[in-house]
Amino acid sequence: MGMDQTMWFKVERDKNVNAQEILKEVYQALVEKGYNPINQIVGYILSGDPTYITSHNDARNKIRLVERDELLEKMVKNYIGLEEK
Repeated sequence: MGMDQTMWFKVERDKNVNAQEILKEVYQALVEKGYNPINQIVGYILSGDPTYITSHNDARNKIRLVERDELLEKMVKNYIGLEEK
């Protein structure tokens, strides 16, 4: 392979991750630490900066198991009342 070719690298995420359950656990960890959980989660989703999420109860590592775009997709679907297929 020459130096001018791009290598593909893809990290496989666990398909069995329950985004809703993780979000609830992260929310609870933020509440326990005295943060405004909605503001912190929104900050994380918009910026991608994991420091918006506390490391308490391993919340920071848990939320990183779910892609941010997947979180947004699920939240929008839930907000407008669409069922997951």
